[in-house]
Amino acid sequence: MNRFIQTPPVVKNLIIINILVFMATSMLPVGDRLLSFATLSLGTPWFHTYQFVTYMFLHANLEHLFFNMFALWMFGRTLEYELGSRRFLVYYFVCGVGAALVQYLVALGFGELPLFLVGASGAVMGLLLAFGVLHPDATIMLLIPPIPMKAKWFVIGYAVIELLLGWRGVGQVAHFAHVGGMLWGLGLLWYWKQRGTLRF
Repeated sequence: MNRFIQTPPVVKNLIIINILVFMATSMLPVGDRLLSFATLSLGTPWFHTYQFVTYMFLHANLEHLFFNMFALWMFGRTLEYELGSRRFLVYYFVCGVGAALVQYLVALGFGELPLFLVGASGAVMGLLLAFGVLHPDATIMLLIPPIPMKAKWFVIGYAVIELLLGWRGVGQVAHFAHVGGMLWGLGLLWYWKQRGTLRF
């Protein structure tokens, strides 16, 4: 309990909001959830611009929610303390919205609309990218297989795998959203570095 209390405010509130939204929307039919909050398809009668934000707070199931929130907690705490709460929140939403834009453009290009997208994974992948950039030599312990790896190699490897899986169309996972979150995160970090407000 003490460790959660020490979690910085934005990370803590994001986790709480995601859990509350999951509990509230779990009582709605799946179709209503998707059409109301996660239909990222311009030109359809169900699309609203706010869905590029609301999709981040929807999750397919409890496992999906748990792993995203665990990654948010694990990487977000360090980043919020380093970036500051306001800039961390901006970074999180830029990565999340950017991830959806990338996935939408890919779906548009391949004629796979309408697009239904759920989960905070794109924003979380942006956090992983930032952690790898700011702490390249920090050690990350993989779960499967349980081996240690430097953050920079983990981020590069993960990005390459996601890109390949997305290109091959493996599974129902939005792989290009993951890559998109990383790319937007990298762009924002570079922008801050050029302005002299962030060093790495």
